[in-house]
This record gives sequence, C-alpha cells and structure tokens, in this order.
Amino acid sequence: MTDPPFLTAKNLAKTNGISHGFFSRSGGVSDGIYASLNTGPGSNDDPANVFENRKRCAYAIGAPDASLLTGYQIHSANVVTVDKPWSGERPKADAIVTNTPGLALGVLTADCMPWLMADPEAGVIASAHAGWRGALNGVLENTVAAMESIGANRDNIRAALGPCLRQPNFEVGLELLDAFTNRHPWSVQYFAAGEKTEKRQLDLARFGAECLKRAGVNDIDDLSICTLAAPDHYFSYRASRQRGEDDYGRNLSAIALV
Repeated sequence: MTDPPFLTAKNLAKTNGISHGFFSRSGGVSDGIYASLNTGPGSNDDPANVFENRKRCAYAIGAPDASLLTGYQIHSANVVTVDKPWSGERPKADAIVTNTPGLALGVLTADCMPWLMADPEAGVIASAHAGWRGALNGVLENTVAAMESIGANRDNIRAALGPCLRQPNFEVGLELLDAFTNRHPWSVQYFAAGEKTEKRQLDLARFGAECLKRAGVNDIDDLSICTLAAPDHYFSYRASRQRGEDDYGRNLSAIALV
C-alpha cells in the first residue's frame, strides 16, 4: 500500500509528537465521481472504499486507522472533546479536541474550511470544519476555548488552513453580507463587489483567520489553495454541481498526537 500524497503547514510541521496532513483526492481506491481518495462516510460511495481510503490517510500520518475520528458535521458551532475512539454513531459536531496520545482528529470538506490546530507544549490538538454558518456562529472561537479547557494556552496555539473555497469563487447574496456585518461589523472588509450588484464575493478564509486572531491565536498558516479552482486535485461541492453530478467526495485534513 502506497501512502496517499498530502501537504503540510509550515507552522505545524516538524513539531515533536504531532503529525498532520492535508490530503487531496489522489491516492485512493474509489472510482467514478469519487476518484480516488474519497474519505467521506456521508457520501454514497462504497463504504469499503471509504474505509480503505481513510485507513491509508491514517497510516500516512503515523496513526492507527481506528484512531482517526471525524464527526457528523452539521455546519454548527458544536465542539466535542474526546479521550478515546468512539464506536457507533458519530457525535454531531464540527470540531474535535483532544489531549490523548494516539488519537487522530479529522475534518471532511468539499469547499468549507478545514482548520487544524495544536498547542505543542500542552499536547493539545484540534480539527475544525468551518463553512460560512459555522464560522459566523463561532466554531473557531469555541474550538480555541475547548482546547484551553484541557490545558492549552491560546498564546501557544498554532492554526493552519487547508484547501477551501476562495474569494474569487465564493459568490454570495446580500443577505449573507447582512448576516455577517450585523454580528461582526468589522467583517465588511471581507466582502468584495460581485459581478452583479446584488452579489458579493466572500473571503471566508481571511474572516476565519481574523476570528482566530480575535480569540488570541496569532500563529496562523494558510495553504492558499482553492478547491473550486482545482477540481481535478480536490473535491469541490460547487464543482460537482456545475458538472451536474448527484454527489461528491470529501477531502480529509487530519492531525494526530503520535
């Protein structure tokens, strides 16, 4: 078995006791619209293929496949803290936090933001799924608070953002501009003019980074990759819709205490 390729963030790389990776859609066993490294159990892909793909990713970052945990993501601000692999139904949460060695925390995305975080000194890690709803409602700030509750120091937390939908391809309506600016007046700077007067382009990546900075996290890295701009390399919900496909694969980003 060959490990699937993955990218790493500079601020999380070469950190003792912590391994991580932002995986593309390459290096798996799925086919068709899921080709090839689909890691989403919520897709309609063959579950055996999804299991094998997830196992390959876990091994690639030095974690046992059974230790790789991903939540039942519902675009919420919910965070769950774990100390062992769960069995049965996954918790409905969009971020996972742990200080237990041997666990790998993953986030599944297909345009939303995948954030990986770590306090190497405290041995606390987190993964967070943040679409516009989760980001607006505080999933990133809640993740930092949950990390702090089990020993992390905000000043020592490092955060990294993987491939996601970027501003030139993230067109939204004026109702979203209102929702953001009503809650966070400072967020107006992350909306650019759209092609039509009733549209705007949202820089969700920079908004997410600003949320973390306001929560006390200053060590932030960003791979600056757009999923929609590279649909042959990354799964993208919007790209799948443009192609008229009835489902889509999920990209995995994962971090582990090894």
